[in-house]
Amino acid sequence: MVEFKNIAVENFSSSNWLELGSLTGQFDYVNNHPRLLRSLSFGDDDYDGFALQALMVMFASAPENYSEIELYLSSKSGSGGENISSAKNQGPRIYFQPTTFSIPTEKVDVELLSVMMPFSGSFSNVWSAIKEATDNNGMRCERADNIWKKSAVIQDIFGLIFQSNIVVCDFTEKNPNVFYEAGIAHTLGKHVIPITQTREDIPFDLQHHRYIHYLDNGEGLADLTHRLSERISYLCQSQNGEF
Repeated sequence: MVEFKNIAVENFSSSNWLELGSLTGQFDYVNNHPRLLRSLSFGDDDYDGFALQALMVMFASAPENYSEIELYLSSKSGSGGENISSAKNQGPRIYFQPTTFSIPTEKVDVELLSVMMPFSGSFSNVWSAIKEATDNNGMRCERADNIWKKSAVIQDIFGLIFQSNIVVCDFTEKNPNVFYEAGIAHTLGKHVIPITQTREDIPFDLQHHRYIHYLDNGEGLADLTHRLSERISYLCQSQNGEF
């Protein structure tokens, strides 16, 4: 809370306090506080103490307010806090600091779709079918083996998923790397589209999710492009409020 107080003291105006009060259900407390906004306005030495007191009251009134306070303060301090999830309507939020990965400095690109799939050459036609579906929706398509930004491959993969709006995961052949990457995508709140050539290759924990089953032949890949195009279109339009 002391760190939060320091950010607030450095960055807040009266309207910021009122906004945060409204977000945490403490608008009346902030608005009617005898000294908080006055001490801010006059630059009084006791403003720090009143700022800390106000934040403690917001947290004490409902512990879940911590997330609202953290998100609002991070947006004002320029320390991050941007929405990295593809979900349009979100409930409770979680915040975490990865230890295995570095958080990318690039922001989420709503026009970027990433593909998690085996790097084998036998999947080149599948990659082409996915890329065609992406192109049909005016999006860019990337997969990790096409980029080299960091010395560790997994950092490039994390960065690609982090920046993506939609993630296609091909579970064909039960590739463990794809399983791991799908977990990252789900944790980051991305739209994940599972595809597979064999239904049994879908992990048990994900079998309740809809997926696209396709055949690795000319007709099957054409169908994959068609069905994937429709799914991508739906997700893009729903994000724009058209559904």
